[in-house]
Amino acid sequence: TGPLKDATFSVPEGSGVRLIYQFTVEPPAVSFRTTGEKDGILDIDPKTGVLYLNGSLDWETKTSYNLQVESLDENGQRVKGPYTVTILVEDVNDNPPEFDQPTYAGVVRQNSRPGKPFMSVYATDRDDPSTPHAQLAYSILHHFPNPYPKMLFQINNVTGEISPSITGSYYLDPQKQDSFTLVVSVKDMAGMSVNGFTSSADVFITVKESLWKAPSTIYLQENSTQKHPVNITQVHSNEPNVTYELFEREKLPRLPFSVDQNGIIYVTEPLDREEKDTYSFFVIAKDKEGELVDKPLQVVVVVQDINDNPPVCQKALTILEIQENEDVGSNIGTVSATDMDEKDTLNSRLQFKIESQVPAVPASNLFFIQQDTGVLQLISRSLNKQIASNYSLKVLVKDAGFQTICDVQIHVIDINDQIPIFEKSDYENVTLAEDLPVGTVILEIQATDADEPLTGSSYITYEIKEGDPNKTFIIETDPKTNRGYVKINKALDFETTPVYNLLIHATNPEPLVTGVEYNSSSFAVFKVFLSNVDEAPVFSQEAYITEALENVPVDTLVATVEAFDPEGDTVRRYHESLRTSSGYRCRQSQLKVQDAMYNSILLNFTDNAAQKSKATFIINLKDVNDNPPRLAMNYVPFFCHPLAGGERTLIQATDDDEQRFYSTFTFSLKDDVDTRNNWEISKINSTHAYLSPRHSNFEEKIYSVPIIINDNGRPPLEAEINLEVNMCRCSSEKSCF
Repeated sequence: TGPLKDATFSVPEGSGVRLIYQFTVEPPAVSFRTTGEKDGILDIDPKTGVLYLNGSLDWETKTSYNLQVESLDENGQRVKGPYTVTILVEDVNDNPPEFDQPTYAGVVRQNSRPGKPFMSVYATDRDDPSTPHAQLAYSILHHFPNPYPKMLFQINNVTGEISPSITGSYYLDPQKQDSFTLVVSVKDMAGMSVNGFTSSADVFITVKESLWKAPSTIYLQENSTQKHPVNITQVHSNEPNVTYELFEREKLPRLPFSVDQNGIIYVTEPLDREEKDTYSFFVIAKDKEGELVDKPLQVVVVVQDINDNPPVCQKALTILEIQENEDVGSNIGTVSATDMDEKDTLNSRLQFKIESQVPAVPASNLFFIQQDTGVLQLISRSLNKQIASNYSLKVLVKDAGFQTICDVQIHVIDINDQIPIFEKSDYENVTLAEDLPVGTVILEIQATDADEPLTGSSYITYEIKEGDPNKTFIIETDPKTNRGYVKINKALDFETTPVYNLLIHATNPEPLVTGVEYNSSSFAVFKVFLSNVDEAPVFSQEAYITEALENVPVDTLVATVEAFDPEGDTVRRYHESLRTSSGYRCRQSQLKVQDAMYNSILLNFTDNAAQKSKATFIINLKDVNDNPPRLAMNYVPFFCHPLAGGERTLIQATDDDEQRFYSTFTFSLKDDVDTRNNWEISKINSTHAYLSPRHSNFEEKIYSVPIIINDNGRPPLEAEINLEVNMCRCSSEKSCF
């Protein structure tokens, strides 16, 4: 209840007869009067002022009512008002959602992108759209058939858009299943209330083959004369309003292909198979956001060959050789040519033919060429180098449309049918001093050969067949003149071999033809006498090397030296020439130590003819551990008095022997009472130790500390050293004063 005034009341729809409000009567008013949109449902009792509802409101019919209310006195005159009273009808969820169609039909392409809608359903709800009563949520209730654990389709629960799921994008195939039925439901209250209303509709989906397919391999003939660009194929996306692009992975300088926005692919210029015989690139489709709508399709273009290349001779001039005695049918060689057209096709098939032969003697058809291989053969046994030493051939090489001439030159090679013949069979003898140096020419010999000069058939090699088993002599040939030079190859020795009876054989490196053999004309004899030369004594070694300890006693035998005379003379005197003062002496070819000071000697020996020889004798002296350890300190260690505790001084030891004998020293103190009570020593490393006082009760004076150092050598040497240590007053700089 309340006084009469402007007021607004909310009333749920469908609530039936009910009291809404009571306006109180304020004197002099005794009644109320109501006008406005009562619609036979709303009114106010004039006596009591009760605003009431005598029927049900329907939000879907009318959402609000406006009334004018005024109070009246006894005479029916207005006391207050009129006031506006507004009745707002509150919506309740009393309407189920409704699809705009009883059934739906859609088409989806194989391999469509997951999540890309291909159709949608639509439903409405008559309830208040500003409330959850009219907020709809879509879902798929059933899926017929459903051969996989997961659904092939999905629906946007807000928009009703239907698209393939990830599973469906992969498995949809019209060859396996070309139609599906979905039961799609829509629920109000945003699908969140168990009391919400639900409606459903059937969706019939047809699966069609994907439009997005890679074209079959495209074959284009090279050097096309068509006007470019030329349409060669077309691709179609499953989705509308896409943009097509090409890309390739080879990173070519240019890609002679393009694509328009209808998916038509063009070749933009004539292709050359010899430049590139196959192209592989990809076409893609993008949506308005630049995202790929399908996976890239590969396009393969094979460039087909045409006969646009002539044969090419592999060599400007092919040079071949044949011996004049070759048999009919002998293979002379091959004329080689190439064709850049496609291999193993008629365009690159080559055929050979001899067009001409110069000279045409003794016949015009001495040679034959195999038509398909270019192999040249001899068809006549009429070759004679004396008649013609060279033949020039013109060989025609042709393919299906072009031809080329290849030049061939054939050299007729003289056969080795002549043997070398010496100018004389006996070169008599020569006497040589045995000390002639190696390399000396002792004889020149000459043989001739009637075969073609400067060939393997006429070149002569000389070989000593008998009389020189140790190859003391060699024979070198001048290739231009075939003259032979007999040379000393090894040192001569009268005492070993005073006479050589040599048999020399002249041959060709090229084998003789059948029926021809070397005879006595290819042999010569030669005798060599050696004269004796007095030679110097010879040491058994050029140098003698031995070792000796540095403290070896005098007159110890350290080595034996041997020498002999090649002529057998007595090595009658010898002496040694020292590089330094005398330190060794020879005694009947035995070397003994005299004072063990030096290690390099030059030995001289002479024979009866005063021939001298020299050899070097090296003695490597080996160190022995013969030096005791000593301190390597040139200062007197000190301690600042009075002692504070913890003081120590560094001691270093050394040894004059070789390093290996004093690499490790041990330090200790003399074992007497005073030393043990006053000092201690501790090793740091192999050469250093610390000396420390044991207490602080020392006087200011110099102490003598007996230290024992052992070098641990072989044999070990030990030294007792009295180390003077100063106990002194120190300045601020820590030095004695």
